[in-house]
Amino acid sequence: MPSDHHLHFSGQRFSVEYHIHGSKDEARRRAAVLCIDQTVEAADHVIPSGVIRDQLLGQVVGVDKLGDGVHRAVLTFPVELLDGTMGTLLHMSFGMAGLKSGVRLANLALPDEVIARMAGPRFGSPGLRALLEARARPLVCAVLKPLGVSPQALAELAYAFALGGADLIKDDQSLGDHPFCPFAERVTRCAEAIAKASRQTGKRCLYAPHVSGPWPTLLDRASLAQNTGAGALLLCPGLIGFDTLSSMARLPFPSLPLIAHPDFQGSHYVNLAGGIAPAVLFGLFPRLAGADVSIYPTYGLDFPISQEDCRHIALSCQGHLGSCLPMFPTAAGRMDASRIHEMIALYGTDVVFVLGSDLRRDPTRIRTACQEFIQLLETQIAP
Repeated sequence: MPSDHHLHFSGQRFSVEYHIHGSKDEARRRAAVLCIDQTVEAADHVIPSGVIRDQLLGQVVGVDKLGDGVHRAVLTFPVELLDGTMGTLLHMSFGMAGLKSGVRLANLALPDEVIARMAGPRFGSPGLRALLEARARPLVCAVLKPLGVSPQALAELAYAFALGGADLIKDDQSLGDHPFCPFAERVTRCAEAIAKASRQTGKRCLYAPHVSGPWPTLLDRASLAQNTGAGALLLCPGLIGFDTLSSMARLPFPSLPLIAHPDFQGSHYVNLAGGIAPAVLFGLFPRLAGADVSIYPTYGLDFPISQEDCRHIALSCQGHLGSCLPMFPTAAGRMDASRIHEMIALYGTDVVFVLGSDLRRDPTRIRTACQEFIQLLETQIAP
């Protein structure tokens, strides 16, 4: 057997919380298997005695009952297994566990030195507020849709949203580089329309085009977006990968605020008996990867997410996380004025309202409808 003298561990470990379905004995057995599967993933007789078995493997800290047939298992792993990339963090926390039924990734606790190696938000919620000169109130984000309309029509819609006072205007995630709506033309027209509206209102508004594709193409599109006047970028880490999001957060150029969209991530959280808890999937992971805003489904609609889930996502977005800046959670998914009070009661003022399509029932009143939404928002937070 090869020597393990080259292995040196500091003794510092990070912890992962799993929710395991089954009896307590079954949960203990499965937790012990996770210690191996999440590290060396080898048959027990292959694992040598010494450092690998004693320090490199996961260690079970405790297993306790959460509810009927569900147990919480907390495991720790050496920090040396992490390398500052999202791919390795995802692998080490849920790589092989995610292939099993009845195991849910519920939480992670990372030492500050691990967090410091991650990208983290470039602007975070404080930086985004400074860019927009919006010091206290929630931010308002409008959406350019539907897929199929022309770049000119989207630019006209963006112009109306910006005149109405929206802070952010993002592409819908369905907008790519289609022949009927080319990326370069759409971004140029929309950025120009928003800049024109901002000159008229005297209020800054950031346009976030959806940037997608393989890395060279994605980088070219992101650079084009900043060069043509975009003020932010919309990325879907479920499609392009969390490390691509991290790379964008670390580049000297383009250097724009990043909005993470949950497209293609739904299957990770919808089954309570497995997958990843929403607070980790939509809070911790995008924040560590470098998002400044995280979009996710809001409770109370037709998404399998609860008010408590949304509360925990917000805490994950905004709570202390080493040197990592806080980012904005969102109130998204057909958001209209009737839910302003409810959302502020849940989130406070550190939230982005992603406006729903109800705002566009009367195409002639889009500007006015935006203004009325913002006025209601300001009324709700007035002392």
